[in-house]
Amino acid sequence: MPKLSVTIITKNEAAEVGAALESVSWADERLVVDSESTDDTVGIARRFTERVTTRPWPGYVVQKNYAASLATHDWILSLDADERVTPALAREIQSTMSNDPVHAAFRIPRVTWHLGRWIRSTDWYPDYQVRLYDRRSAQWTGRYVHEAVTAQGTLGNLTGELEHFAYRDISDHLETIDRYTTYAARQMRESGRRAGLVQLAGHPPLAFLRNYIAHGGFRDGVPGFVISSLNAYYVFLKFAKLWELQHNRGARHDDARATRELL
Repeated sequence: MPKLSVTIITKNEAAEVGAALESVSWADERLVVDSESTDDTVGIARRFTERVTTRPWPGYVVQKNYAASLATHDWILSLDADERVTPALAREIQSTMSNDPVHAAFRIPRVTWHLGRWIRSTDWYPDYQVRLYDRRSAQWTGRYVHEAVTAQGTLGNLTGELEHFAYRDISDHLETIDRYTTYAARQMRESGRRAGLVQLAGHPPLAFLRNYIAHGGFRDGVPGFVISSLNAYYVFLKFAKLWELQHNRGARHDDARATRELL
């Protein structure tokens, strides 16, 4: 029966990391890699585990793979500080491990708490995350946003939910949208994507309809409407920032060309 290491990366997560670590108290090992927090994240983490390491922030993918490399065991459960493993999921993971897993990694449904309720609609649910994996045949990949575990082998599915406490309130949600759309725009630009009026005017309304109608946001009342609207705003903002990057690049190119012509 393989043993399990839980890895968590942190940066100023004093309010969250204790509950995250407590939710996996049953694991064989708990390991935290902190990115030079200025709050008491490290002190709180050390109340739950001796395996706490501090290093500068290199990006999500690198930090998560580094955490996995420090683990004692090959099977990894990667957890964010704002996530909790439910008792049902814990039992399912323990049962899966006891039967010697036949897959290289497992997808876990994630449910988010926001605006006073668990959101089981919109693009947010079931929000499958590949978090349980064998590091010998899987690792984190990606660039700026939406990092994910890529496995060389088959994927299994678990049914127990991973709880996600993503935002304190709407203001916190908006700050996160602003930060992540900056990364998303940069990633799209490097992938050769472009934004124009069609993307700016067309994609956000379609995103709202997908969230609110197709994915059932209307079932969650006002919170469902707010989340559907903010998800559409996310789409608008990432394309607006991509357009801005294109515009600024063009302006710099024109300035450089003008300078060469003057010389």
